[in-house]
Amino acid sequence: MAKRARTLVVWLHVVTSVGWLSQAVALLALLLYGMKTSDSTAFRMARVLDHNVLAIMANVSAFTGMMLSATTPWGYFRHWWVLAKFAITVSQLYIGIFILSGNLEKAAEGHVTAWMPVGTALMVGAIAFQTWLSVAKPWGRTPWADPRIKLPTASAKAFALALVVPAADYALNLWMGNPMPLFMLVTVIAYSIRRAARGRHRSSAASGRGTSGDPARRGAAAPSPR
Repeated sequence: MAKRARTLVVWLHVVTSVGWLSQAVALLALLLYGMKTSDSTAFRMARVLDHNVLAIMANVSAFTGMMLSATTPWGYFRHWWVLAKFAITVSQLYIGIFILSGNLEKAAEGHVTAWMPVGTALMVGAIAFQTWLSVAKPWGRTPWADPRIKLPTASAKAFALALVVPAADYALNLWMGNPMPLFMLVTVIAYSIRRAARGRHRSSAASGRGTSGDPARRGAAAPSPR
């Protein structure tokens, strides 16, 4: 059951990531067309696309990716490629929410800045680079990843939660008229804190076993008194 639920979360992550990339390309095309023709309709369409489609795809893609890290042994900080994806995703969301969306609204009102297509092109490139990271998984483990600690994959309930929460946020967005990932943000923070606490507990337990009177590993020699 847990494996099937995890597969559904992976599927949702892939679908929304592809949607995020495709909508970013469409947004770039609209911005370039609007700047070339001075057609304000293109900027209004770009604003609608960003507000009603791209933002939702980006939020769900980021949420499912973070939940997959939090609910599996990959974690957030154990492997360089996962950490890189995490840092890029957080940066993209910040720039998209606090910078790009505001500039699109101003562009729809006639105040156009040349940096909008540049930022959008960087977003497209960043998503493409994240796709490569997911396929290649380069660079190995981070130096602070304890090889003795490997948290198990979460239960089916955790993956079911990762599927239900985006739907709840989407319903909230329809009611409020604003793509704000409230439930997704609360869920990923709360679950990550819980997961980190479990990891610290296991790390303490492993350290305790390693420093007891008996050797930590079978067949290991006891420390010399000198």
